[in-house]
Amino acid sequence: MEMEKRALKILETVVDEYIRTGEPVGSKTVQEKLSMKISSATIRNEMAMLEQMGYLEHPHTSAGRVPTFSGYRFYIENFMPEHRLSDEEKLRIDEIFEDIDADTNDRLIEEAGRALSEITKCAIVTANETGKFSVITKVEVIPTGRRMYVLLLVTSGGSIKNRVCRLQFDLTGEQVDFFTRFADENLTGLNIDSLSDDFMESLSAALGSYMMMLSPLMKGIAEMSAEMAKDQVSVNGEANLIACDQLQSREIATILSNRERFSEILSGAFSGINILFGEENQTFVVSNSSMITSSFEKDGQKAGSFGVIGPARIDYKRIIPYLEYFSDKITDLLSEDTEETAFAEYLPTEKEAEDFE
Repeated sequence: MEMEKRALKILETVVDEYIRTGEPVGSKTVQEKLSMKISSATIRNEMAMLEQMGYLEHPHTSAGRVPTFSGYRFYIENFMPEHRLSDEEKLRIDEIFEDIDADTNDRLIEEAGRALSEITKCAIVTANETGKFSVITKVEVIPTGRRMYVLLLVTSGGSIKNRVCRLQFDLTGEQVDFFTRFADENLTGLNIDSLSDDFMESLSAALGSYMMMLSPLMKGIAEMSAEMAKDQVSVNGEANLIACDQLQSREIATILSNRERFSEILSGAFSGINILFGEENQTFVVSNSSMITSSFEKDGQKAGSFGVIGPARIDYKRIIPYLEYFSDKITDLLSEDTEETAFAEYLPTEKEAEDFE
């Protein structure tokens, strides 16, 4: 059932006022806020219709109404497109990104999550999936003691992972050199996300006579690769959540204690703006909580998501434009990183340049 313009405006006014005050909104308040001239009786009739449609509800014996979760969703889907950041706000965010000293994608996304938390005064959960785009650039084995070796795994994204491996035998210099060459020939240039269990087992078998001695190192590389390909989830601005007077301390503790589910939630987020309410799922197990999510991309593929955690009556008109702009900004910067990397790959080495001359 399509709503008339008048009913739409009344619904928007009720949601705006409830977000601002936290109190049920009556027809007199709506009448005062509306720019159009409508009688209180007409407003009450329209609010009753909106209640029948499931967008408003009548708490207890109050004369006013409050939005339902369906009402919030309708509000977000229909009124958010009208709200965009000003040029001054965009410039402020652009300057924030210019000041971020990020030498890796991980660092860029981490700092962006922290900046988004500061500018919105909300708790921000960030899921970083860029590890799956990384390519292995170096594998190194370093002897550190009797039968103890450190594996180093370096990727194109600038990430470095290390793991201590205890072997059954001490390796000779020739065996260490063999493994380094083997890893360079078979792993360098491969995408982290492509190292399946079957592939790594076939590589271990290809070690031949060295398999018994060196397969633990191959297993270590497989485990590090799997860890790097996983979503990295971080939370910024917990203090903002604690300072929120719309949530009780036990509710905040419940939300933060379920942070292991943030990765699952953000991984399943679709493109665009999505919202989850605590009462509609068991994410936070807090009925009046919400999470607004927005994903960012790299090379046309999802590379992660930001999520704003707060009460159900969070200021959507203020928060969502920031969330969208930050997501778009990260997408652009990750794409620029890809272009720069691709360009660098075609640059001649110093030796090649000398040969050309």
